[in-house]
Amino acid sequence: MGVAKAWLFSLTPAAAKLALLQQHHQNGFSNGGEKKHVLSLRSPAPAPASVTATAPATATKMAPSPSQKERKQAVVSWSWSLVCGLMLFGLGLISLFTGQVASDLEWYSQRLVLNTSFYTKRSGNGREAIDIWKSSYSKIYYGCSQRGPHYRTAVKERLSNGYLLIATSGGLNQQRTGITDAVVVARILNATLVVPELDHHSYWKDDSDFIHIFDVDWFMSYLAKDVTIVRRVPEKVMRNMEKPPYTMRVPRKSEPEYYIEQVLPILLRRRVLQLTKFDYRLSSNLDDELQKLRCRVNYHALKFTKSIQELGHKLVMRMQKMAKRFIAVHLRFEPDMLAFSGCYYGGGEKERDEFAEIRKRWATLPDLSAEEERKRGKCPLTPYEVGLMLRALGFANDTYLYVASGEIYGGEETLRPLRELFPHFYTKEMLASEELKPFLPFSSRLAAIDYVVSDESDVFVTNNNGNMAKILAGRRRYMGHKRTIRPNAKRLSALFMARHQMNWETFAKKVKSCQKGFMGDPDEVKPGRGEFHEFPQACVCQKPFKDIEKSNDRDHHSAGMTKSTYNVEKPDEKALQIPIKRNMGKERISLGDEKDEGFPE
Repeated sequence: MGVAKAWLFSLTPAAAKLALLQQHHQNGFSNGGEKKHVLSLRSPAPAPASVTATAPATATKMAPSPSQKERKQAVVSWSWSLVCGLMLFGLGLISLFTGQVASDLEWYSQRLVLNTSFYTKRSGNGREAIDIWKSSYSKIYYGCSQRGPHYRTAVKERLSNGYLLIATSGGLNQQRTGITDAVVVARILNATLVVPELDHHSYWKDDSDFIHIFDVDWFMSYLAKDVTIVRRVPEKVMRNMEKPPYTMRVPRKSEPEYYIEQVLPILLRRRVLQLTKFDYRLSSNLDDELQKLRCRVNYHALKFTKSIQELGHKLVMRMQKMAKRFIAVHLRFEPDMLAFSGCYYGGGEKERDEFAEIRKRWATLPDLSAEEERKRGKCPLTPYEVGLMLRALGFANDTYLYVASGEIYGGEETLRPLRELFPHFYTKEMLASEELKPFLPFSSRLAAIDYVVSDESDVFVTNNNGNMAKILAGRRRYMGHKRTIRPNAKRLSALFMARHQMNWETFAKKVKSCQKGFMGDPDEVKPGRGEFHEFPQACVCQKPFKDIEKSNDRDHHSAGMTKSTYNVEKPDEKALQIPIKRNMGKERISLGDEKDEGFPE
């Protein structure tokens, strides 16, 4: 039994292994005999060894009478049976113990394997080239957000505890997090959710409503088993209300218990309740069923309107027609982002005055030291620095870039160095000038188009830890761990500052070292840590071993010269001679193949 259980134990996921082990411990404390077995898991009894050692010795020393000899043979026979039984039992317990240790160390071992394979995977000729376009572990995982077998169906509108109105806040992706959490809160409260209201008064001044960006019918029907959703509060209910809907703002990252204890009594009393500024108002850590509901909302129910999807897919097809693969870069180098960060980019008093004026829009922002923020890795990289990072990682200058961004601070002058690093540089405005005109007055719709193209890209590169970066990083993990590169800004910033002390080859190696753990591979963050929208761990499952083997077989058959790789020891191109400045590229840069190994001054 021990061996059989241990074998079964080794095939279950880590969480199931721990649960099974905990069950053994609980059973041990409730039953004395079983308790001894559990204890022997950690310190097997030495008794069998002593029996096997002493029994033969005793038999040879004595000359027993026939009756004594028969009794001794019976004892020896019984002893060997006991030894064999205990050995088998001990083997089962050791296997069980090994399973426990493996489950406890599973994340750490996988993390070590991932880190090691990224830079120290070896072949017969030294270090093996690593695919920068796709994680070799992506085929092992898949998105899983199905409802559990005991999942309770949505409560009917007439039986619900009331109507929940939601006023979201911020730009498109910040509002997306609010909508996702609003559905979960409605389920926690057993409330009927009214289609959320989008923010018309933020920095972006976009008066688009939910129906202009998302397919509202799909949204309501897809979530029908989770939450009852209506377009508006019925007129009859509004007429019967003695007071207008109660309005309140809940604290950020509130636990479900807060909603039950503080919000539900008001909803029951007033029947209609509005929650304002609803962004990140629900805890990141919830039970698995609620986390999976988040995934169903974010990755399935929130589907863009037909016009947005069609144009987004057209842009994807145009990029793919020009190149087999392309990178989408979300620069997030707009004036509002830079002002909010408190960082400084070398623009003198003009820059400081402009950012100070923008910062007045946020009354609670503290005064920040630009130098300290940069050391902490809180400052977005310039477009120039993003380009340098990509070239150092091994992306050649014939790589196609789609730049997803709004108004770049500094305009074309800021973008010029990135264009020179990657001449195949495209934006939505370049790919669809006429088709884009109906969307131009609406920043959220433009952001939605960028979202579609970035989601479909082969590699997505973020430049900060903002809302779009988090949402898309989480979605790409859910959709199979498509390569997502997040700059390790804290270490890269220090590296950029020391750029004149090394040649390009050394700089490139250091960039690769900085980026270990920031390339979108599985298990970059320990389970339970990180923002759920960026690391939706409850919704990412591991494929059965047999499916992984089949996938590996297909990969071996299709292997050839088609993989785009870089070699850590020898980058795939000559040393790139680029003077790294942080003044957003006001000086010309050299892309060239000069033989000088240093950075030109």
